Amino acid sequence: MLNEVFEDAKDRMHKAIGTLEKEFKRLRTGRASVSLVDGIRVEYYGTPTPLNQLATLTVPEPRTIMIQPWDQSCIAEVEKAIMKSELGLIPVNDGKVIRVPVPPLTEERRRELVKLVKKMAEEAKVAVRNIRRDANEIIKDLKKEKEISEDEQFKAQEEVQKITDDFIKKIDELSAAKEKEILEI
Repeated sequence: MLNEVFEDAKDRMHKAIGTLEKEFKRLRTGRASVSLVDGIRVEYYGTPTPLNQLATLTVPEPRTIMIQPWDQSCIAEVEKAIMKSELGLIPVNDGKVIRVPVPPLTEERRRELVKLVKKMAEEAKVAVRNIRRDANEIIKDLKKEKEISEDEQFKAQEEVQKITDDFIKKIDELSAAKEKEILEI
């Protein structure tokens, strides 16, 4: 019974970290990456469609993303969607492909991004702590229903805390790595 509680908590914590990793990939670091434009949705025949379902995305140079729409009629919509995104990127349209130069980050923008990384990491930690709280509530309920003893309850809560500490440490490592990547020149 307790193993199920531990496994459920671990699974949910893994998902929280997975979400954090996805968010980190979408942060601009000064290097071009197709993951920067992954979250952009383009109005295509009245339907918001993910950019990667409308075009081929490549990185021909370290500071350029090239977008080649399969349907040439949606180039203007793709360009508009990139401009609307909060990435601060300015697309260059040559009629067949859209090139998106990724300018180097200013020092001020780097500091803002580091603050954003810390905020995202803190949100992930809160999610992990909420999962810990839920697991501890289940353990307390098991104790109330006399399915486990008081000693087992304390041991189980210690185990949940160990699992939580491991995941918090992983979040700190991911955050530190992303900060280092952002601060690289």
